[in-house]
Amino acid sequence: MKNSEIIILNLIIMTTTVASAQTVGKYANVNGIKMYYEIHGSGSPLVLLHGGGSTIYTSFGRILPELAKNHQVIAIELQAHGHTGDRNAPETFKQDADDVAELLRQLNIPKADILGFSNGGHTTLELAINHPDKVRRVIVASAFYKKDGVPAGFWQGFAKATLNDMPKIYRDEYLKINHDSAMLQNMFNKDVQRMENFKDWTEEDIRSIQAPALIIIGDHDVSTPEHAVEMYRLLPHGRLAILPGAHGQYMGEAMFPDPNNKLPELFVAMVDEFLATP
Repeated sequence: MKNSEIIILNLIIMTTTVASAQTVGKYANVNGIKMYYEIHGSGSPLVLLHGGGSTIYTSFGRILPELAKNHQVIAIELQAHGHTGDRNAPETFKQDADDVAELLRQLNIPKADILGFSNGGHTTLELAINHPDKVRRVIVASAFYKKDGVPAGFWQGFAKATLNDMPKIYRDEYLKINHDSAMLQNMFNKDVQRMENFKDWTEEDIRSIQAPALIIIGDHDVSTPEHAVEMYRLLPHGRLAILPGAHGQYMGEAMFPDPNNKLPELFVAMVDEFLATP
């Protein structure tokens, strides 16, 4: 079988998984929005927070079934993303963190492990800083705590960004869920605005995180390896992993559907090992 055929087959399998898994989804009224979430597996609770412009399955479709073997996975779609509704207010990482904390309260989960990817990693930082009572351990994947943690060109692109700059796989997945191009544009606009307004967390903010924290990036990620090391050294109980690959490639994110990539299995094993520590 040719590589192109393998990739297409893998995408078909992912799409089928998405369609069947979404039947288990539920909604909760959270801080004025209708928030979508799914619960898979059993064990200690593990919250998954997707990246910007993404859904549960574009970020975590490859690894969610594996994580659910050892954890009660609570996969959430954040404001304006996927199935979750919007509010008449901008997206902020603080608001997302408040929404996650409120959902956990409604689910009677006093404390959970949090795995956030990309923008979900920024929300994870907010949770660890402002809702420390809700987090046990945190995994911050492919995120950064200040603007100079990424190449300068990263920020220049937002000023002229259009919906066509959003990867097609994300646009298509959103429209499969919502069938509303105006809402897709709304999500895109709010995501861009949030990044244009990005404010650094201070070193004191990062030092205040008392939960054990694992920082993970790819060696060709948005965040630079030097920044990941800097953040790791600020954390009182930090661990660090730099894996080969681009943004999310190490966990089989939808932009990297190669079924021959063995890194997602390694990533899950690392997550399980980190979370198993008392």
